[in-house]
Formats: sequence, C-alpha cells, structure tokens
Amino acid sequence: MTLGVNIDHIATLRQARYAADPESPICEPDLVASAAASERAGASGITIHLRADRRHIQDRDVFRLRESITTKLNLEMGNTAEILDIALRVRPEEVCLVPENRAEITTEGGLDAAGQMRALAPAVARLHAAGIRVSLFIEPDPRQIDAAHQLGTAMVELHTGAFANATGPARAGEIRRLHEAALLAHGLGLQVNAGHGINYTNIRDIRALPHIAELNIGHSIIARALTVGLESAVAEMLALMRGTA
Repeated sequence: MTLGVNIDHIATLRQARYAADPESPICEPDLVASAAASERAGASGITIHLRADRRHIQDRDVFRLRESITTKLNLEMGNTAEILDIALRVRPEEVCLVPENRAEITTEGGLDAAGQMRALAPAVARLHAAGIRVSLFIEPDPRQIDAAHQLGTAMVELHTGAFANATGPARAGEIRRLHEAALLAHGLGLQVNAGHGINYTNIRDIRALPHIAELNIGHSIIARALTVGLESAVAEMLALMRGTA
C-alpha cells in the first residue's frame, strides 16, 4: 500500500494571503518545497485537484509540480473541457476524475459514473490516448465499479467519507461495504485506491481492507504537519499504513 499526499490545503493557506499577488517574492508556503518534503518522507506520489473555481491549486502550480516532482503526479479533476485540455498539456502520470460542486467545501461523495458514462467515455479515451492512467473517484457501490470497468479505466478510488463519518453499527456496515467493493473491483482487474477522511486513527481499519494499492490523504496529514512538520507527518502515516507504529 502506497501513499499519495494531497497538498491542496497547503495551496489553500497560500491563497488566503497571496491570491491577489501569486508572483510575490515572499509568497508562501511553496508547493514545490512541500511536494519535495513529502517525497523525502516516502510518499509515492503527489495529488492535487485543479478545480474549476481555482480555490486552491492554480494552473501555474500544476506545471511547476509536473517539472519538479520525482515520484508521480496524480491530478484530480472534474470532467470539463477546460481542465481536460490542461491535463493533456501537463500529462500527469495519473488523472482521477471526481465530481465537483462549487458550493462544497471539499469533494462530497463519489462520481456517478454509472449515470454519466456517455459524458465520461470521451474524456477517458482522450486521457488514455495521451498515455495517462485514469481513475474514477466513486462510492463503494457495485454499479459504479461496473461502470468504471466498462469505461476501461485502470483504477478506481473508493470514497471513504461515509466510513470516516460513521459511528456505532453504521461504521461496521461501511467497512463491510468497502471490503466487498475492493474485492469486486480487484476481481474485475481494477487497481483499488481509497481516499477521503482517512486519518491517523481510522487508518487501522483501512489497512485491513483487501487489495488496497494506494491511499490519497490530504487534510489529516497537513493538519498533523502543523504540529510535527510535513516530513514527520508523512512518515508517521506511512508507519501506520505499514503497521509498524
């Protein structure tokens, strides 16, 4: 199980002060430095979400990170012509197609791949033609997994938000749902990733799921980094993922 570190919230902090002056010589924090620190700590990739409203990651960030990171770039994006064109120019190793709602604080729920297959198919085909591996951020639902398989994506990323927010008997139900979804996706030949709401406590349940190849974690790691520093925060999460902490 590998770790992709999502650095969107580092960009959120930068935008709070420097949105109007992104070329300022004192503009901070620096996403390139943050990505490098994550890689030094053992991250296997850097994840960023270029949203249509540009609330955190900016176009310039995507190109700078493409040039600087030494692992892989995973670009999360909505299925829009503008962002697709940018992805095809940048050519990240991976693209994860996600739902996007301007009113949301962060991505809420998985992509309805089953209901949007006709709209998704051309984007998936163009990304594949450019040599980019494609993932869909979906609920752990058999219909959505089957849709991803029909679309020919290499991967799915199971949305773990419902699990992260569940308590009591509902939590066991969400773990079971993720377990069954991981088995189904793996059986169809899909790489199984997971993300959303995973933290330093619930990672123990996620670690026990079958066939999870990669986790994409942002908020919890960045929050922990405020106390211990980014490299230590990433290293601590990796130790928990490996069961050595």
